[in-house]
Amino acid sequence: MIISASRRTDIPAYYSEWFFNRIREGSVIVRNPMNFRQISKINLSPEVVDAIVFWTKNPAPMIDRLEELKSYKYYFQFTLNPYGKDIEPNVPSKNESVINSFISLSEKIGKDKIIWRYDPILLNKKYTVDYHIKYFRLLASKLSKYTEKCTISFLDYYKSIEKNINASDIVSPSAKQQIDIVSDFSEIAKKYGIIIDTCAENSDFDKYNIKHAHCIDKEKIEKICGYKLKLNKDKNQREACGCMESIDIGMYNTCRNYCIYCYANHSRIKVNQNYSSHNPLSPLLCGNIEKDDVIKERELKSNRI
Repeated sequence: MIISASRRTDIPAYYSEWFFNRIREGSVIVRNPMNFRQISKINLSPEVVDAIVFWTKNPAPMIDRLEELKSYKYYFQFTLNPYGKDIEPNVPSKNESVINSFISLSEKIGKDKIIWRYDPILLNKKYTVDYHIKYFRLLASKLSKYTEKCTISFLDYYKSIEKNINASDIVSPSAKQQIDIVSDFSEIAKKYGIIIDTCAENSDFDKYNIKHAHCIDKEKIEKICGYKLKLNKDKNQREACGCMESIDIGMYNTCRNYCIYCYANHSRIKVNQNYSSHNPLSPLLCGNIEKDDVIKERELKSNRI
C-alpha cells in the first residue's frame, strides 16, 4: 500500500504534528470526500505501508523529525514556483525560506528522494513566458545539486478556481506558448543535469526529451525500497495521469497556503472553519466523529512481491 500525504492538502506544512501522531498510533481515519458519512480506518504500520509520498510547498516543520520515519520508505514531491503572495498567499518567501528548506531536506534524505515540481505554469501580465524562463533558469541553478528531476504542468481550469483566476487575469499557456516554454526549459534542464517530465498533460513533448510523469512512481518506489511491488494504475485519477494506486490521507478545504490556482480548496472560509476544528491528537485531520458516521476498517496489505 502506498500512502499519499497528500494531494488534498499540505500535510508537512500545516499538519505535521498530527501526521507524526498518526504514525506513532499506527492508524488514521479518513472521510470519503464523495460520501461525508463514510469513514475509513487505515492501517499505517510499516508492515502494510510500502512507501509514503509527501506533497508540499514547505516541509520545514517536518525536517527535524524525519528520524521518526526510520521504519518507512518515502519521498517528497516539493512544489517550488516563482510566484509571489499574489498567487501563493501563505507560502513563505522563496529566497528567505523555501529554497533553504529544499536544500536542507535534500541533504538529509538524498536528492533522489526529492522531486522538484514547477507547477502549474500560468500566465498573466506579470507572469509571462519570459518570466517563467528567467526564473526556471534561476531556480535550476540553485537546485541542481539537490534534485534529479523536475515535474512541470500547465494550469488546468476548475470551476472552484474560476473566480480567483479571472480576478487576476490568469490564463493557461496556449499550445504555442507551451512549446516556447518547454523548449527553453529543456535546454536549461540539460545544462544543469535535471530530467524534466510533465504531470497529467495530454501534449507530447518527446521532441524536447520531456516524458510523461508518474508522480506516484512504481520504478522510483522500488528503487528507494529495494524490493519489487505489484502496483496498478490509479483509476481514480485523470486519464493522462500516470500515477500508481495510493490511499490519500488528506482532506479537501484544509490547505492554508491559499494558492489561487488550487483545485483542493473551494472556499477560504471553509478552509478556516476546518482548520479551527483541527486537533493534532485526533485520528481525523479535521472535525470529529459524529453519531451518524459509518466507520469501516479497510482490509489492506503490502504490495511487495
